[in-house]
Amino acid sequence: MQILQKWPCSRLWVAAGAIFFIAQGCPTVAAQQSPPSVRIDLDQAIQMAVAHNHSLKAARTQIQQSEAEEITAGLRPNPVFTYDDLYVPIFTPSQFTSNFINSTTEFDLGISYTIERGHTRQARLRAAKDQTAVTRSQVSDTERALTFNVAQQFMGILLAKSTLQFANQDLASYQQTVNLSSEQYQAGAISEGDLLKIKLQLLQFQMDVSQSQLSLVQAYASLRALEGYDALPAGYDVVGELAYEPLKLNREDLQLKALQLRPDYIGAQQGVTAAQSQYSLQKANGKRDLTATFDYTHVSASNDAGLTLSIEIPVFDKNQGEIARTNYAIGQAQETKTAAGETVMTDVANAYEAFKTGDQVVQLYLSGYLKQAQDSRDISEYAYKRGAASLLDFLDAERSYRSTQLAYRQALATYMLAIEQLREVVGTRKLQ
Repeated sequence: MQILQKWPCSRLWVAAGAIFFIAQGCPTVAAQQSPPSVRIDLDQAIQMAVAHNHSLKAARTQIQQSEAEEITAGLRPNPVFTYDDLYVPIFTPSQFTSNFINSTTEFDLGISYTIERGHTRQARLRAAKDQTAVTRSQVSDTERALTFNVAQQFMGILLAKSTLQFANQDLASYQQTVNLSSEQYQAGAISEGDLLKIKLQLLQFQMDVSQSQLSLVQAYASLRALEGYDALPAGYDVVGELAYEPLKLNREDLQLKALQLRPDYIGAQQGVTAAQSQYSLQKANGKRDLTATFDYTHVSASNDAGLTLSIEIPVFDKNQGEIARTNYAIGQAQETKTAAGETVMTDVANAYEAFKTGDQVVQLYLSGYLKQAQDSRDISEYAYKRGAASLLDFLDAERSYRSTQLAYRQALATYMLAIEQLREVVGTRKLQ
């Protein structure tokens, strides 16, 4: 590891493979290690999270569990084998003769099989498959939420990097002002009080750098947690920057697309089908199964066969309770579907308005406020250095410029995150 320059008055910070030296009263420099071994963009980050996120992997096992329940639902009843040996003279051994097989001892062999009536097995299998479809949609919805979380953390990294870059530039620029002011003080051009005020203002710039570095480290860690610690090395980096990308979108079109693509709404629709399948299954369970038994009986020298049919008489229990419950559950599922549709419409409307507002805010900054803030700062600095402006005017212009730049970066990040929010609520990454 090589350090470009050593500053005795510096403090050491480490973030994403870079070493930052935060000066205390001296210029700030940054020494970079070797380039990160892994660099990912947003699409790669999403793909990696979908492939490696452990919470999503755990959720996917629910699909496999549901498919295993389909196997159980499709099983037929097992036949039952019975055997009995009656009237064996174990307490009178003298009766055990060579002709014992033709004695009064009775041997019975039987096999029985339950015949499911009402197409119960088919109804059970259909209900299990419908539940698997609901589970798949629920897992897809979990993936949708994960995708947005990844995009959110990715935007957090871009914002932190941009803010840190600006904070370092601003600190280096202000450090020049401090150095110049020190020379002016030595020449008697400014008072000691003005010099101390300028130096105290340097603390705010140093705090901005420190806070930006902390935000960057935390954003990297949060994204790595979503990706999976075994999927990304500690020294990874991201590719991208905060940028304004105008989009022409229509709210009604987005709402229609969301109703077609949102996995939670699709799952709610499938929930109605699953509830109807459960109702059909309980009606089928109300049909009593028939059990057929074939018996072979040996008594003395007689060999006989018999057929027995048995069926429960549904006098009291007709499964009417479960039939009624599942019928009500259909109404519940239909209401849930309606509520899910309203949630989709509301989510899209809210996200669309946030997108439009974010777009307007960014355009306000680009319309001239950024340039005005920089011009104001430059003019005040020029005038102050030549004695034509007061220190307070210069410091106020410097604060306005810094706050405007930071607010603009935050507005850009908010706008880009609003687009990601739209992608999440619509259920697709292709909005146009």
